[in-house]
Amino acid sequence: MGDDAECIVIDAPHDADVILAGVGDRRVLAIVCTHAHDDHVRVAPELSDRTGAPILLHPDDLPVWNLTHPDRAPDGWLSDGQELAVGGTTMRVIHTPGHAPGACCVYAAELGVLFSGDTLFCGGPGATGRSFSDFPTIIASVTRLFDELPGGTVVHTGHGDSTTLAAESPQLDDWVARGH
Repeated sequence: MGDDAECIVIDAPHDADVILAGVGDRRVLAIVCTHAHDDHVRVAPELSDRTGAPILLHPDDLPVWNLTHPDRAPDGWLSDGQELAVGGTTMRVIHTPGHAPGACCVYAAELGVLFSGDTLFCGGPGATGRSFSDFPTIIASVTRLFDELPGGTVVHTGHGDSTTLAAESPQLDDWVARGH
């Protein structure tokens, strides 16, 4: 996310070289971790070392982070309502626990875009069968997104196809009834 001069990287999963190819010549302001599961943060320290950008994570996810990176702490913390400025756009951090205790989404109102990590996918909320996850909590987080953000918001998920909040919100009762 950014412009021709600067960007932030949202999650750093598998290959720092591929991420850096996408970044190109832009300055990386931060590596924003939507949550600390390995498939979202595996190369965050390498990317930070190579760009000088700080790794930002919600503090509630530190126990999850430590499973992958016990010898390297994040450089800073994300908090609900925090604003991140990049490329002339302001993005707001929304704490959305459930899939992980410190899970966050990043919302760019000006662009009508939400980066949801593993909080919301096309077809349902993120999985809650892992350690540190909780189904009622993720339902509350997803409900908050539906209540607070415009339905036309495009959701770029942590895995799979993008969707919109309006496309997903009618399914909420089915998700609750399914219970997982």
